[in-house]
Amino acid sequence: MSAAYELRVAESETDRAACFAVRRDVFVTEQGVPQELEYDTYDIDAVHVLAVREDGTALGTGRLLTGAAAAVKNGGAEDVGALGRLAVAKAARGLGVGAALVGAIEEAARDRGLSAVDLHAQTHALGFYERLGYEAYGPEFPDAGIPHRAMRKTVG
Repeated sequence: MSAAYELRVAESETDRAACFAVRRDVFVTEQGVPQELEYDTYDIDAVHVLAVREDGTALGTGRLLTGAAAAVKNGGAEDVGALGRLAVAKAARGLGVGAALVGAIEEAARDRGLSAVDLHAQTHALGFYERLGYEAYGPEFPDAGIPHRAMRKTVG
């Protein structure tokens, strides 16, 4: 597989559907997260970022929550965005797509005047986020039956 791909904010219905398809493949099919937990009301107003190959194949996605929606996830700070639903298609893993998506989400957070980005990382992914500058805080907790830790990075 070629490593050439484009990152963009998913504004069209087609792009948003591609984001949801990657999430379904990774979280629902691979990880067994119940579909009703994977998709939520935050998806409506979230900034969705999509990595897509030239041929239109969706490689990965992630979302940024802002304002009150983010505050629900990060302990009440409305100047801190919440990165979530980061998913990379199995065939695209190891190409740097995940790190590129995180960078694009951080850029979207800066563009919106946010000071930091918070996320809830599956514990097996802590090292990935630490390499990107995130620091874990607080205790481990379950989300959809999967152990997670809260993490944060200053971006503003």
